Amino acid sequence: MTQYRQERAGRVMRRWGALAAALLLLAFQPAARADDMLKVRIAVGGGACLCYLPTMLAKELGNYEKAGLQVDLADFKGGSQAEAAVLGGSSDVVSGFFDHTVVLQPKGKFLQSIVVFDRFPGLVLMVSPANVDKIKTPADLVGKKVGVSAPGSSTDFFVKYLLRKIGEDPSKTAVVGIGTGATSVAAMEQNQVDAGVLVEPAVTQLLARHPEVRILSDTRSEKDTLAVFGGAYPAGAIYTTMEWVEKHPKESQALADAIVMTLQWIKTHTPEEIMAKMPDNLVGPDKALYLAALKSTIPQYSTNGMMDPKGAEAVLNVFASSDPEIAKAKVDVSKTYTNKFAEAAGKKLGLTN
Repeated sequence: MTQYRQERAGRVMRRWGALAAALLLLAFQPAARADDMLKVRIAVGGGACLCYLPTMLAKELGNYEKAGLQVDLADFKGGSQAEAAVLGGSSDVVSGFFDHTVVLQPKGKFLQSIVVFDRFPGLVLMVSPANVDKIKTPADLVGKKVGVSAPGSSTDFFVKYLLRKIGEDPSKTAVVGIGTGATSVAAMEQNQVDAGVLVEPAVTQLLARHPEVRILSDTRSEKDTLAVFGGAYPAGAIYTTMEWVEKHPKESQALADAIVMTLQWIKTHTPEEIMAKMPDNLVGPDKALYLAALKSTIPQYSTNGMMDPKGAEAVLNVFASSDPEIAKAKVDVSKTYTNKFAEAAGKKLGLTN
């Protein structure tokens, strides 16, 4: 680092405090040579979903490289497919919903979250435009087709949870994979499904074109999440097998460093600045709608990457109350996440919590 940059970092520290200076110092770290970098393959459960924006943005900001990682991002239609890639060995970690770690433990598959980036899910159950007069409550979904990102994904879990909550048998409702981006909007508009669980920015895009669309359940805000689940529901996270975490502590720490660095960048930049960093194929042709969706999603993001233990317990309680298999299983929720990597990343950035 040149003397000028050192002096500049000192001025930043005096003016904006230790956090901003820490970010600046990290930004000036020389990029490691590709041969020296740790290599990690990330399977993303739908890169178009704003719930996974921190994972995609970290790549655009160069934060993986700053953390010493050479990352390969593989985009899948839903979390279940991304998870299958990790369990099958073609990817190392998943960028997906934390609830998979709870659901799979009774099946003997021990998965663990390394860093959390979503405080709540942002899932929205909506009626397709052609069915607004026919479907008015979740009970009306019995015998119907409901679109989810992919069968076995968190969007699928959401539908089943809502049906069990009102005493309906989820097996009487068919789920159809429709992805998370433009394909999910098209499936709703073309009446390929009677209803669907959408995520931003698809929710905002569909409502803009069809304001008459009915929302049956919404978890885009903390208040709505509490109303639906009765408690917190941490969602998007980087997770993988416990075995991989144990064998790859350096990679795990670097992933946490990159994501927490990105969460802090989001915190200190405007939605317009964030959108400007995102690839055009994820933003789509209508930037105004994407920006509107992004503005509504930003409160969803964590700032420190830490899992709230009460939130993890809440996720377990949600499934235990609606899934007999999980209710009978002795799920050890303490094994479904670790905060040590996010905590260490926070210390590097001077975070106090």
